[in-house]
Amino acid sequence: MLITKFGQCCLLIEENGVRIITDPGSLSTNQNTAENIDAVLITHEHEDHIHLDSLKKILERNPHATVITNTAVAKLLDEARIAYELIGHEGSMTIKELVIEALEAPHAEIYKTMPRVLNTGFLIAEKLFYPGDAFIIPTKKVDILALPVAGPWMKSSEAIDYALAVHPRVAFPVHDAIMKSPSFAQRLPGMILPKEGIEFKVIEIDATEEF
Repeated sequence: MLITKFGQCCLLIEENGVRIITDPGSLSTNQNTAENIDAVLITHEHEDHIHLDSLKKILERNPHATVITNTAVAKLLDEARIAYELIGHEGSMTIKELVIEALEAPHAEIYKTMPRVLNTGFLIAEKLFYPGDAFIIPTKKVDILALPVAGPWMKSSEAIDYALAVHPRVAFPVHDAIMKSPSFAQRLPGMILPKEGIEFKVIEIDATEEF
């Protein structure tokens, strides 16, 4: 599996000839020029995970790409007249024989008086789990974990504990655009997780890594 990190939580995932983009948000832009995209996965409605102008540019270049998301994001897409496919909790879809599975949970709490939007995590090809903005524990073994490491809804110790609970073979940091790279929060898990048998790999912006 090849993974390119465009920024924040926007990833280009390539597996067996299938090309998938996750969360084309407001804190990343280079995904706008990506081509030969088969699917776009959107976890939730916050702007750093769905930027409508960016999504439109991706679909202009990739008119056959399928947008896959949940019922909450669907309301935004309906208003923007963007076609999509719904995937519900524990639902699955197949794109060119590549299986995408979904696990829903409320967005992690930012503050007790703020509403928690619906968040969908995605297990891709039974290898990579991208949880969005929630500490979702998959029901299946995870090989690669896209690990959120920073944000107003979490602290570093929670990220590390989450990685230990999922216990993938390898993890890499996402949800880190608010930090100046390289940052301590990005690299802290790499000081702890390898001691517990989890490889930790940092993907630089616009770089591609093989997993």
